[in-house]
Amino acid sequence: MDRFVRYPDPDCGELRRALALHHGCGAERILCGNGAADLIFRLCACVRPRKALVPAPTFSEYERSVRLFGGTMEEFPLSREDGFTLPDHFPDQIGPDVELVFLCTPNNPTGVLASPALIRRVAERCRQIGALLLVDECFLPFTDGPSALPLLEEYPNLLILRAFTKLYAMAGLRLGYLLGDRALLERVAPFGPHWAVSVPAQTAGLAALAAEPEWTETTRTLIRAERNFLTEELSCLGVTVFPSAANFLLLESGRELYLPLRERGILVRNCSNFTGLDERHIRVAVRTRSENLALLHAIEEVLHG
Repeated sequence: MDRFVRYPDPDCGELRRALALHHGCGAERILCGNGAADLIFRLCACVRPRKALVPAPTFSEYERSVRLFGGTMEEFPLSREDGFTLPDHFPDQIGPDVELVFLCTPNNPTGVLASPALIRRVAERCRQIGALLLVDECFLPFTDGPSALPLLEEYPNLLILRAFTKLYAMAGLRLGYLLGDRALLERVAPFGPHWAVSVPAQTAGLAALAAEPEWTETTRTLIRAERNFLTEELSCLGVTVFPSAANFLLLESGRELYLPLRERGILVRNCSNFTGLDERHIRVAVRTRSENLALLHAIEEVLHG
């Protein structure tokens, strides 16, 4: 993209072609938006599901968007005792009145991956009842888990959500995209601004894709090592660490950690507003060794003086 262009390409043509090459699909299967939240909003504005279903705890933007357009959200509670893993019987819980199902993999804030076989069964159940399935893979590049992309040809009711926000640290630029059936994306697209993706965001997206695959593999290697390190050290401090495949960890402590850590200059995610969680739960990012050591020192100070 010419960096001196004054107005963005409303169709994100060059970026979509680069993404198509990256994912091995046609550019017509890609819709770019102003971050992942914009695309969730557009989908709900287009479909206006009367009833949607989501495993909980999970990202709150799904429910917010569904309710904003007059729908209700049914939550399927995930079990703490099972590490918040999506159970095999989940597809059986999708009732005939459900019009949209959300699956976040790895889930936010738990970091748990949904198995490819289970995602296929959910997609099949949704197809049987005429529902759409949105699989949110925004954190998937941090993991070794497979994408649901191979299912797109078989399931036109499937949409996959991705974002540059996480892996490329581009939250402020706002760049996300949907992969799915061309006809469905053409229905969803008009429910957002014509120039939704800025020139800087499109340019940054192209630059990020040019850094592949070295960037992703380097990042995964770092996250894998530091996640294991953090998990072991936090457990030694008496903190419950739920198994995660992502670049973050869900923690449970007998003492509230959010405010004491904030007072020490460390900002973590207070998880008390997630279904099934409370003020004892926080989500922490897996960062560099020096940053992780600073977090561990602060938690040890709070818990043990």
